[in-house]
Amino acid sequence: MDEPPVAAPEYVIPDWPAASNIRAAFTTRVSGFSNKPCDSFNLGLHVGDDAKHVASNRQLLIDSLSLPESPRYLNQVHGTKVLCIDDLVPWPEKMPAADACWSQSEKCVIAIMTADCLPVLFSSRCGSVIAGAHAGWRGLADGVIENTVEKMPVPASEVIAWLGPAIGPNKFEVGAEVKARFVAQNDNSGIHFETMPKSSDKYLANLYGLARDRLTGIGVSAVYGGNECTFSDEHRFFSHRRDSGNTGRMAALIWKV
Repeated sequence: MDEPPVAAPEYVIPDWPAASNIRAAFTTRVSGFSNKPCDSFNLGLHVGDDAKHVASNRQLLIDSLSLPESPRYLNQVHGTKVLCIDDLVPWPEKMPAADACWSQSEKCVIAIMTADCLPVLFSSRCGSVIAGAHAGWRGLADGVIENTVEKMPVPASEVIAWLGPAIGPNKFEVGAEVKARFVAQNDNSGIHFETMPKSSDKYLANLYGLARDRLTGIGVSAVYGGNECTFSDEHRFFSHRRDSGNTGRMAALIWKV
């Protein structure tokens, strides 16, 4: 039996000076077929949702954005491995384990799934190369952003980046060990941690600020986005932290036309 019709999904469209052949979008939870707690536009097959609902949502994604092909989903493991999608033809049935990928192919749709972690989309200024990275705090600390830019076959100065919706700096509570890990690599990282009231070992971390520092540190000066909070906006976004891990997944997408 066919699924009943649903309203058109809502998307966050990056406001960045990408080349005319670049398309990008970030999904929200609005519309779709999934039931609570993954209501409604969940794209993750690994969160306990009905597989038929996820399949319907993924098809709705393709249709509503007029995608040229099914997105290339990864098995994200909070690491730093970067894949070249162009080397995996055909795309394997079992999702490859990696947290970033890049491509020069026409009509290849990169997908980075998140629910609080930071998705970062990349493009060369001329639109020849695209990439995406899943940057939770562990991957960010271990260098997933640096690894992704290094793999792109263009100078870092020719790369532009967009920071998609993630948990915001007023909601991301972390322990002292997280701050120490970043500060050990760069003393200036300390400015992105605010001590929480009545606590000497708990901090509010700014993923956006940490990511911007990493990008500018390797020569990527054109950085956009970074003004949403998935935790705070329950209507539009899934949030792993807010929903105690029982929630759906969104996707940051980039492709060439």
